[in-house]
Amino acid sequence: MEIKVIKTEEEYNKALGLIEELMSIDPDPDSTEGEKLALIVALVKDYEARRYPTPLPDPIEAILFRMDQLGLKPQDLVPYIGNKSKVSEVLSRKRDLTVSMMRALESGLGIPAKILLQKPDEFKNQMVINYDRFPIKEMVKRGYFGNIKKSADDLNKMFSSFFSLVDAPEKAAVLFRKTQYIRSSRPMNNHALLAWSVKVANTVAKNNNYTEYINGSVDLNFMQEIVKLSINDNGPLLARESLRTKGIALVIEPHLPNTYLDGAALFMDKLPPIIGLTLRYDRLDGFWFNLMHELAHIAIHKRNGINLFFDDLSVEDKTSPIEKEADALASEALVPKDMWDKSPAKLVPSETAAYALAKQIGVHVAIVAGKMRFEKSRYKYLNSLVGNNNVRRLFTETTTENHVYA
Repeated sequence: MEIKVIKTEEEYNKALGLIEELMSIDPDPDSTEGEKLALIVALVKDYEARRYPTPLPDPIEAILFRMDQLGLKPQDLVPYIGNKSKVSEVLSRKRDLTVSMMRALESGLGIPAKILLQKPDEFKNQMVINYDRFPIKEMVKRGYFGNIKKSADDLNKMFSSFFSLVDAPEKAAVLFRKTQYIRSSRPMNNHALLAWSVKVANTVAKNNNYTEYINGSVDLNFMQEIVKLSINDNGPLLARESLRTKGIALVIEPHLPNTYLDGAALFMDKLPPIIGLTLRYDRLDGFWFNLMHELAHIAIHKRNGINLFFDDLSVEDKTSPIEKEADALASEALVPKDMWDKSPAKLVPSETAAYALAKQIGVHVAIVAGKMRFEKSRYKYLNSLVGNNNVRRLFTETTTENHVYA
């Protein structure tokens, strides 16, 4: 193996193999093999740092850590945060840090502003579940709590029943901690995301007639087989059934306010892999790309330790290797690169070119039209081909008055 900066996963895996090979001979650090081993280890660490950057610590945890370092008690934070009540509320995550608090903590305790400016993890404190932050009225309206018509006085009882799949609200919060990835250009409401996720999981749990999912069974060939179902008028429904027989659940559940969500991949104990789609935009091209993107997460990322992927796919995420991988695999499943590169559709945004390439691939023309619009960043082109208003009507169980697609 040529020793150079590692840029790809293939090069990374080869480097790991070489490290194992060199370590097996236990070379002298000053020998040629020993120096080679040290160099490859350094290159591997560099790649891992670039691909899996270490996130900044949670601001409240940073404050608690500094308090422990300095031997401070909560009352010692009064000069920086305010009275004892404010200190208690901040440390229990019931009150957000203000700019003046951040400045005082940075100056007085030396906690960097870039850490304090982060949004605190609202689910770190397992003993405190602030129900007021959930969109309760919308959850009641959509039947999240069953037949309850208005908010009950006993919120603990309501939410305990709703979160029964994961035993208790506190365990739901634990599920949500450190196991999520959110792709969005805008802050999403974490409580709404958690509620939506549990609703999707509950839907699957109530109708758990899925075959056993086999790790590794989702690959590019399988995804392309699913995409070919798009030529049928009821292609999205056929896709859902094909996924079910593979041990994958597809649930349509409109997004909750302040989530800007298009789709998600959920990996939860005792349930099959779940794809949740919101149909935020009622277009065939969007449905098929969103479905393939979440399938890509199942194919590539199911075993990487992240349980929940939330995607606002109206924005590109060029910073995350995870999202770049999912986008690339989804794109290849929909319109293979070798066919795209040879097609007039790549250069000429015409209906004729779109139909010709779609026929060649064997997919719905909306998929090709969507690709052409995206590549040119011209979203008014080919508007008649992308299948507007042709998805929601197929999933009649979600198009009730309780579901709002705003």
